[in-house]
Amino acid sequence: MGLIVYYSSRSENTHRFVAKLGLRAARIPPSGAAGAFHIREPFVLIVPTYSGDGGKGAVPKQVIRFLNDAENRGHIRGVIAAGNSNFGETYGLAGDVVSQKCQVPYLYRFELLGTEADVANVKHGMERFWTREHL
Repeated sequence: MGLIVYYSSRSENTHRFVAKLGLRAARIPPSGAAGAFHIREPFVLIVPTYSGDGGKGAVPKQVIRFLNDAENRGHIRGVIAAGNSNFGETYGLAGDVVSQKCQVPYLYRFELLGTEADVANVKHGMERFWTREHL
């Protein structure tokens, strides 16, 4: 099965969700070191959504720096987004942005820490996704 690459802020919500998955994962560093963080194999990105003015700033800067590396970007196969439904139309917007810019499928979105159903859905979805020749 492929790799999960994720970013989690100080809240650690995304980190806790990824830990529940029990899948092989790599965390994008929270500091400016994201530009030096390299992934050289296929991965699915899990990204939190930051709510900004009209959706501006929805994708964390560390994720943008990571994806600005052409080789990192070349290995992304899909995106999963976390968000907060209290933000209405911008709920999970980071997934839409990454999906469009990287031309990969937006696979799933979950709220905050995710529920047990979200964990089960993502685990099952990743198994199916990686067996469908996305490597």
